[in-house]
Amino acid sequence: MIDKLEFFIALAKERHFGRAAIELGVTQPTLSAAIKQLEDQLGVMLVQRGSRFQGLTPEGQRVLEWARRIVGDARTMRAEMNAARRGLAGHVRIAAIPTALAMMPELTTPFRKKHPEVTFSIISRTSLEVLSLLENFEIDIGITYIDNEPLGHVAAVPLYSERYQLITAAENRYSDRETVTWAEVAELPLCLLTPDMQNRRIINQHLEEVGATVSPTLESNSMIVLFSHIRTGKWASIMPLNLAEVLGFSEPIRAIPIVEPDASHLVGVVAVKREPHTPLVSALLYEARLVAERYAQKQ
Repeated sequence: MIDKLEFFIALAKERHFGRAAIELGVTQPTLSAAIKQLEDQLGVMLVQRGSRFQGLTPEGQRVLEWARRIVGDARTMRAEMNAARRGLAGHVRIAAIPTALAMMPELTTPFRKKHPEVTFSIISRTSLEVLSLLENFEIDIGITYIDNEPLGHVAAVPLYSERYQLITAAENRYSDRETVTWAEVAELPLCLLTPDMQNRRIINQHLEEVGATVSPTLESNSMIVLFSHIRTGKWASIMPLNLAEVLGFSEPIRAIPIVEPDASHLVGVVAVKREPHTPLVSALLYEARLVAERYAQKQ
């Protein structure tokens, strides 16, 4: 039944039999047959059928919750037995919001030193995508904001507080200041992350708090794109303090704290809320707590 539940989870995620079959590496008739067998075993209809996928039935929504729990437990059991036999090894999949990507080596480098048989893949995603990927078992942990928007049913380990700075070229407006206000920042030609990014929603929120709005002259989902435009001297941006420190801004680029308000938001590691976690996830959450302690000592 575990295989059929995994098929059902994939179908619920893709909402299309053909795409789900491709994702699973099986034929569409094989997937359809597995779903039908699962319905027969459970005695309920799980999928609303027509000429195409039309969604899950109410019973299907409930079975999906159970499927995620059962499949997650089965994978955790297999991972724990593998770790008992071979030691901690395997591949870790991480999704992080763009502003947190620069700090990833602080987590991955000491972790791999302790566990050299572990490999990583790291992708950049929005905060909502991070949570969706976790829910569908497509990643092992996520790095995202944990105090600004609802997280749902996850375990969270706070890492650091994100504070904001105006990043601008020397000789530009306000570049000689020790601090600058949110209202003043709104007057500048800004390049910012796209509106689907929670960082952008946070920036919009703080501008609205001081009665200001912003119409950026450039938007991107890449921090590298933003930084490359700042270097031209024609744009400014708003970036977290920790990101500015990692990128090592120096002349002719200045990083100026933004005040009134002096805002901060908590970034942390999130994982599916379950006990026990897989050995890899448990070890990563432990490492995240050590990273958080190092950040706290810097403050």
